[in-house]
Amino acid sequence: MPHSSKQPPANPHAQAASAYGSNAQKHTPDQRELEARVLLKSAKMLQDLRDNIDDANSEQVEETLKYNRQIWIMFYDTAIENTGTDHTSELRSNIINLANFIFKRETEVLAKPTAQKLDVLININREIAAGLMGSPEKASE
Repeated sequence: MPHSSKQPPANPHAQAASAYGSNAQKHTPDQRELEARVLLKSAKMLQDLRDNIDDANSEQVEETLKYNRQIWIMFYDTAIENTGTDHTSELRSNIINLANFIFKRETEVLAKPTAQKLDVLININREIAAGLMGSPEKASE
């Protein structure tokens, strides 16, 4: 039986992150721009939820946070798995710590949704997107 020389990561989230990375590199001119757009989409979803938090049901809250969490799981897993990349260990550590903060905040939002709890998630996504795109002005579009 043929055996691939490169085994996929055992962690399913790492597999998704790896597939995302491979696909993004093949099909987009700039992976950073794609990541920024995904973060901005999530920030918009979070902002819409924030603006309508009093009328939102638990399913809407869960779906919005799930989308954001999936993005940050990819960032987290990529930081854990890709130790041999251009990223410094300090950058990787910062990504992991930021993702852990986001996961904790999302748990707090799920327990008791408030507009103020969403503000930091919105701001983080917008700021990281701005950094990925190279300028803060682009992230506010």
